Amino acid sequence: MTAAGAGPDGPAGDDVTSVPGTTRQVTRGAARLFEDLGCAVVTEFALANGRRADVAALSGDGRITLVEVKSGVPDFRADGKWSEYLDFCDAFYFAVAPGFPRDLLPEGDVCGVIVADAWEAAILRPAPERRLPPARRRAVTVRIARVAAQRLRALTDPRT
Repeated sequence: MTAAGAGPDGPAGDDVTSVPGTTRQVTRGAARLFEDLGCAVVTEFALANGRRADVAALSGDGRITLVEVKSGVPDFRADGKWSEYLDFCDAFYFAVAPGFPRDLLPEGDVCGVIVADAWEAAILRPAPERRLPPARRRAVTVRIARVAAQRLRALTDPRT
C-alpha cells in the first residue's frame, strides 16, 4: 500500500487506508452493474454536503442510488462518514471485493451490499428504499446531470 498520490496506483487524494487498484476495480464493476440495470452512472460524485460518493446511479424513473466502495478492512474501519450519504439517495450500497469479510458491514435496514470485481458485480443484499423529498431529489438529479454534461464536454473540448 502506498501513501496518497505516492505511486502509479494512487491518484492524489486517495486515502492511505485504501488499496487504489482494488477501489478502481470494484468501482468499475459496481458502475457496470447499474449501467446494466439501465441507470446513468457518474463516479466520484460530490454531494452538496462535501462528501464524495464513489458511484451515483440515476434510474429512468428518477431513483438515485449511491455506492460507497471499500477496498479492504482498513478502508472500511477508517470510514465514519458513510451515514452522511443517506440524505442524498433513495438507496445506499457498500460495494466490496469478493474476499471482503461481509460480516463487518452494517446489517438491517441501513444499506445494501454489492460484491464486485473489475468486470461484473452482484447485489447480495438489496438496499432498503428511502424516498427522497421532492426538492432534494430535484437538486441531486440536476447535480448528476450537470456533472455528467461537464465531464462529457471536457472530453470533447479540453481547455488546456
